[in-house]
Amino acid sequence: MKNDTPSLSDRLSNAAFVTVMKLVQMLPYERRIPLAGRLVSRAAPLLGFSRRVRENLALTCPDLPEAEVKRLERAVPDRLGRMLAEIYSGEEFLTRVRDLPIEGPGAEALALAHAEGRPVVLAVGHFGNYDAWRAALSARGYRVGAIYRPMNNAAFNEQYVAAISAIAEPLFSRSRRGLAEMMKFLRDGGMVAFGFDQYFKRGADLTFFGQPARTPLSAAEMALKMHADLIPVYAIRQKDGLSFRIVVEAPIPLSDAETMTQALNDALEARVRENMDQWFWIHRRWKQR
Repeated sequence: MKNDTPSLSDRLSNAAFVTVMKLVQMLPYERRIPLAGRLVSRAAPLLGFSRRVRENLALTCPDLPEAEVKRLERAVPDRLGRMLAEIYSGEEFLTRVRDLPIEGPGAEALALAHAEGRPVVLAVGHFGNYDAWRAALSARGYRVGAIYRPMNNAAFNEQYVAAISAIAEPLFSRSRRGLAEMMKFLRDGGMVAFGFDQYFKRGADLTFFGQPARTPLSAAEMALKMHADLIPVYAIRQKDGLSFRIVVEAPIPLSDAETMTQALNDALEARVRENMDQWFWIHRRWKQR
């Protein structure tokens, strides 16, 4: 039986994170977000982030100039720090994103599904700030749920789930009970976000950035099971580092799970190539089996 009691190490690391977040929150929003980015960026070498970014880029983009690699070593952790500070900014963050326009070729399909009460599977990657579009859709009355994987650090997980729950609900944990609740929500015409851009040991052998990448098929499988639209959605950070565009792509044609999921990989890759610093290059996306 899994022990959910946080270890001393987990409690200490969580306490340090919460303390930093509370200190950062004392600053005005326009100063808070960049500062959080700088703090994580400067800590990146100690946390192993810089090495991971460099390794992933060497595998997938070997011709990238060294100056750009160095920029991304700093910029990717910076974006992570900004995203965390935004999530923990609560109402201040919501005020900035809830009224953003919903753009893109899939915006009309999304609105129609909402109006007709049909289920939608939203395909999302660790790109931009994936809580910005959740807030924008929820503010429009869209019933938007999301699946999350509980963190290994139970102390961090508790307060992190509380923070993202304040942005939009419901949230469904990756558990038997969470899956059952999520399927009921979809049958009732809800929209549920599925991540697909992390390594998944039992995933399909697909490609991402030209490299084999074991990819979960769950988003496509659920869309097929529920006869639901499968729609990619992104919140793209703008040059000011504070604002976003919410972009919805056209629904992926229903065919088979592997073909549909490869289409998701290809669509995300195109977005990442346009904004290389906005994807989470810190992930071990291309692990060996």
